[in-house]
Amino acid sequence: MRFEHLVEVNDPLNPLMEALTLNQIWQGLVLRVLEPTEFVEGLDEGIITAQGDGWVERELRFGKACIQDRVTLEPHSRVTYTTAATGEHAGGSLTMTIETNEANAAFIRFVYDTTLPSADETGDTRYAEIVKSAYREADIDTVRRIREFAATGRLG
Repeated sequence: MRFEHLVEVNDPLNPLMEALTLNQIWQGLVLRVLEPTEFVEGLDEGIITAQGDGWVERELRFGKACIQDRVTLEPHSRVTYTTAATGEHAGGSLTMTIETNEANAAFIRFVYDTTLPSADETGDTRYAEIVKSAYREADIDTVRRIREFAATGRLG
């Protein structure tokens, strides 16, 4: 299943919305990599098992379930999470890309590529739609958390 959508971060037409800098948005995405328990509901523990220039490998623990992922970071642009399919996890990738336009609006594009089917063997798409809805809500929450951290000065 592939699912892609945008979440608006800055709306220059909304004076009530505090604009975040591109650096704050980027630092928020990096914080999501380094401190995933601050962003992922139900995550008990996130352990960095290896790290290098532009990448991080982690172990994520949800109760007894353990998921390993590799995250690649393209500074101030894109973060890609890649996981292998296991008995507890569908596997696939999530890419978050910072986008802007001429009007000074800012967005994060979320692209999911998973091993989940888009429909079951009968053609029913309800399960996939539930998963997409959960992804969308989690992504909106990610932007909300980035805004909260920026408001406290944690993102510079």
